[in-house]
Amino acid sequence: MQNLPTFVFVHGAFANSFSFAPLQAELALLGHRSAAVDLPGHGFEATFPAAYQAPQSLEALAAEPGSIKGVTLADNATRVIEALERAKQNGPTILVAHSRGGITATAVANARPELIDRIVYVSAWCPVDLDVGDYYAQPEMADVDAGAFAATLVGNPAELGLLRTNFRTAEPTALAAFKRAFAADLTDDEFRTFLNTFQPDENLDAGTSADRAQAMTWGRIPKTYVRLAADASVPLAVQDRMIREADALTPDNRFDVRTIEGSHLRWLVHPKPAAELLANLSAR
Repeated sequence: MQNLPTFVFVHGAFANSFSFAPLQAELALLGHRSAAVDLPGHGFEATFPAAYQAPQSLEALAAEPGSIKGVTLADNATRVIEALERAKQNGPTILVAHSRGGITATAVANARPELIDRIVYVSAWCPVDLDVGDYYAQPEMADVDAGAFAATLVGNPAELGLLRTNFRTAEPTALAAFKRAFAADLTDDEFRTFLNTFQPDENLDAGTSADRAQAMTWGRIPKTYVRLAADASVPLAVQDRMIREADALTPDNRFDVRTIEGSHLRWLVHPKPAAELLANLSAR
């Protein structure tokens, strides 16, 4: 096992290390080791107020403090760097990021490229020419309804110092919006099961222009982009745009591009194709 790489997984917004359990099981059965990181304020560090339980008190939930308040992108990067430093003692590492986790992975690669033997983005944000927030104003994101989840937001983010979402809503319109965005190709039971792994709070720091991919550090790491062909929250057009921008930044170290069919979450619920893809990258 000494020369086999360790996969280090970084989750997306409102998620946690639990998201990767089925994928890690598949990888283990293929003979690969992995570690999924909980970013600060996630996993067992998350805040799940009693007001979030049933019956809910949305008024109380709107005022409840959250442990993720004040967590920064730098804090996220530090957490992942600590995991990579430990994993690196056992051999090569492959850093795999999903969705918003790509912002953290990019910051880590900018800071400590020597810790990463390959970086893999799975429909993950890889900001190159723009800050992440600015991509939402681009034509590639035109079909994404940024306000679709407004009805499930709880409290004032400026006052709470975090973004809070009521994933335990039973409101049909809100549930339908979540399913369209993340899991249109899952069954209703699969979708609700995954939704119940989400936590209500997320931090507000998505980085600045200083956290975009940097050619001298991030740009020297071998990299793979795994496109999710039916992703409605990070559409294929914006995935392809980030790939093009990255390839223009480091033309001598272009993305190795792969594609998996399915929505934003399907690869985590039905992980065999992704596990086989990652195992193939490990063999390389």
